Amino acid sequence: MARMTAARAAVEILKREGVTDAFGVPGAAINPFYASLKASGGITHTLARHVEGASHMAEGYTRARPGAIGVCIGTSGPAGTDMITGLYSAVGDSVPILCVTGQAPTAVLHKEDFQAVDIASIARPVTKMAVTVLEAAQVPGVFQQAFHLMRSGRPGPVLVDLPIDVQMTEIEFDPDTYEPLPVYRPAASRAQIEKALGMLNAARRPLIVAGGGVINADAAGLLRRFAELTGTPVVPTLMGWGVLPDDHALNAGMVGLQTSHRYGNATFLESDFVLGIGNRWANRHTGRLDVYTAGRTFVHVDVEPTQIGRIFPPDYGIASDARAALELFVDMAEELKARGELPDRSAWAAAAQEKRATLQRRTHFDDIPIKPQRVYQEMNRAFGPETRYVSAIGLSQIAGAQMLHVHRPRHWINCGQAGPLGWTVPAALGVAKADPEAQVVALSGDYDFQFMIEELAVGAQHRIPYIHVLVNNAYLGLIRQAQRAFDIDFQVKLEFENINSPELGAYGVDHVKVAEGLGCKAIRVTDPEELGAALERARKVAAEFRVPVVVEVILERVTDISMSTTDDIGNVVEFEPLATEPGHAPTAIRPLRT
Repeated sequence: MARMTAARAAVEILKREGVTDAFGVPGAAINPFYASLKASGGITHTLARHVEGASHMAEGYTRARPGAIGVCIGTSGPAGTDMITGLYSAVGDSVPILCVTGQAPTAVLHKEDFQAVDIASIARPVTKMAVTVLEAAQVPGVFQQAFHLMRSGRPGPVLVDLPIDVQMTEIEFDPDTYEPLPVYRPAASRAQIEKALGMLNAARRPLIVAGGGVINADAAGLLRRFAELTGTPVVPTLMGWGVLPDDHALNAGMVGLQTSHRYGNATFLESDFVLGIGNRWANRHTGRLDVYTAGRTFVHVDVEPTQIGRIFPPDYGIASDARAALELFVDMAEELKARGELPDRSAWAAAAQEKRATLQRRTHFDDIPIKPQRVYQEMNRAFGPETRYVSAIGLSQIAGAQMLHVHRPRHWINCGQAGPLGWTVPAALGVAKADPEAQVVALSGDYDFQFMIEELAVGAQHRIPYIHVLVNNAYLGLIRQAQRAFDIDFQVKLEFENINSPELGAYGVDHVKVAEGLGCKAIRVTDPEELGAALERARKVAAEFRVPVVVEVILERVTDISMSTTDDIGNVVEFEPLATEPGHAPTAIRPLRT
C-alpha cells in the first residue's frame, strides 16, 4: 500500500473529485496542506487578500461552472470564522463549496491554544456537514463523504477542519483506486408527473415558476422544451434568471416585491395554476402569501423533501431533482401532443407578451448627475447575451434585475438568500477564473464595493480581467429607501469632502485612485452620453492589460427604485416616471406599445 500524509491524501482526493482550482490564504496551521498542494501539483491556487474573499471566490467559481465545486482554504481560528459568511451564502443558495481549515494540534484543542476555536460547531448551522477530523486515518473517508454530501440532494457547502498533527500523520492510502461515492438525487415517478401534468392541463392560465434548482440540475434545456410543448409561460425566479432567454416568447418576466417586472407581476396575478420547479418560494418573490396564493392551485417540485410545504402547503408536492422531473414532464407532454391532448395556450401566452409591450419602466434619462436607470440601458447596449453578470445586494442589484437582460443559465450570478455586502468583487473573480474566456461584468453600489475592495489586487496579481460597473451615489440607498417608513434618513450617508480629491465634491471616496492603487484600471463617468464609450473602453482595457477595470458612474444622490411598500406584489410603487413612448425604454425586450 502507498503511504503518505493525511494532507497529501486529502489533496489527491480533491483532484480525483475534479477539483482544478482553489482559493485561499495560507497560515501556520494549514501549511502542511499547502505543502501537499505544491508537491502534488494539478490544482491552481489563487491567493486571496481576505479569507472571506476566498470563500466568495469559491462561490462564484461553483455558480459559473456546471458540476464544479469551488474550494476555499484557510488556517485556524479567525480564518474559519471569516469564511462563515461564504458558507452561509452558499447554503442559502444551494451552492456546493468545500471549506478546508487548519486547526491547532488535537492535544491542545481543549486548552484555549492560540487560534484554537471549535469551528465545526460554529459552521454546522450553515453547512451540510462540518467536522474536525481527529484521526488521520479518517481523512480519506471524510473527504469522500464531503463530496458525496455536497452533490447529493439539495447541494450545499461542507467544512472540513484538519488539526496540524492530523495533516502531518502518515496513513495508508492508494489514490489510484479511489472512487467517488455515488450521488443521490430523488427522482419523480411517472404517476407523480402524470398527476401534476393533469393539473396543469386542467388550468386555463397556468405558469411555470423556474428556480435555481433548474439551473443547478443543468436542466434549462428541458425546462424550455417542456414550456414550448405545453405553451406555458415561464416566470424565472431571481436565482433561476437565465433558465429561459429574456427574449423568448414564453418568458413572462420576474415576479416579486423588488426584483420584478411590472408585466411579470401583472401576468402572475391573472394566473390560476402555478407549477414551481426547483424554487423555494422566497419571501421577496412571493410577498404576502394571501395575495400570492389567492385563486391559484400550486404544484411544487423540489429536490429537498422538507422544502415542500415549508412556506405554504402546495396542492401537490413532488420530491425530485429538477432534471429527473423535467425529463418525465417532457416525455409525457410529447406523448400527449402526439395524441392531440394538449390545450392551446397561445392566447394566454400572447397576453403575457402584450403586457411586456405595454407595462414598462422608463430607462432613458439625460439628467446630470446620472439617473441609475440610464446605466442599465447602456449596459444592455454594450453587453450581449454571452455576458455573465455578477451582483450582490442593494438598489443597484434590484434595479439591475428590473432592467438588464439575461439570456443563458449561470449568466446572472447573485447571492440571493444571504445577500452579504462585499460579495461582488471576490465572486466576480471566481466567475472569471471559472470561465476565463467569458465577458464578466460585475455590478455594485459604492458600499458593497468598499466592503472587500482589497480583493481587486487579487485580479491584478493573478491577471483575472473583468469589468466592474460601480454606481456611486455616496449613500446606503436601499437602507435609506427603507427608512422612509420610519421618517428618518439616519446614518446612511457616505458623503464627505475628500481633501485629496476635491473634484469629487461630496462623493467622498476616490474609487478611481483606490482601484489604480490596487493595480487595476478605472474610468469615471459623470455624463450619461459618455457611458457607452466608457463601457466599450473598459472592455478593450481589460483585454489589453488582463486586470479588473472599474467603471465608476456618478449618480444622483437619491433615487427611489420600484418596489412594494406593503409586502404585496399587486401594489408595487413606481417612484419614477413610467415609459409612455418607445424612446423612453429603447433597450426593452419588446418595443413599447401605448
